[in-house]
Amino acid sequence: MTAVTIRGASKNDAELIAAISRQTFHETFAASNTKENMEKFMEGAFNSEALMKEVGEPGNIFLLAYIGNDAVGYARLRENNNPPELRDLNTLEIARLYAIKGAIGKGVGRALMKKSIEIAEEKKVTLLWLGVWEHNQRAIDFYTKWGFGKFSTHIFMLGNDPQTDWLMKKALR
Repeated sequence: MTAVTIRGASKNDAELIAAISRQTFHETFAASNTKENMEKFMEGAFNSEALMKEVGEPGNIFLLAYIGNDAVGYARLRENNNPPELRDLNTLEIARLYAIKGAIGKGVGRALMKKSIEIAEEKKVTLLWLGVWEHNQRAIDFYTKWGFGKFSTHIFMLGNDPQTDWLMKKALR
């Protein structure tokens, strides 16, 4: 397996995170969505200004994955963002876990997930949770292998298109 290294990201990495976000989101979802909805979502969520704000906000943790000197993926972890079903539980959300297409199968997702679980354990959270598009079977299978199970659904707006995300959780304690 290829060596993958993980490091914490800072505000200085916002442009890099925006580029990875746009690339991976387009690679994964463009074939299943309209160009207009993709562009509307990416301009709002994955512009450098929005990401610079996110990287600097308390409760956000960004991790960058590298193979050699190449940034090949990232994860965004978020504290204090529970859906109603998890009420006041002590959780950590995996808000994004992305790997570029050319790095899929090389251990990037595994390394990001492993580090995310380590951070959750350091923070002594009860469980990890995430949202995943109901039609992204590759991601659902990946999360299931890591012990996540579906507990609910919610609507995710991709541009003007309401889509259903599965909410999945993994108990840590």
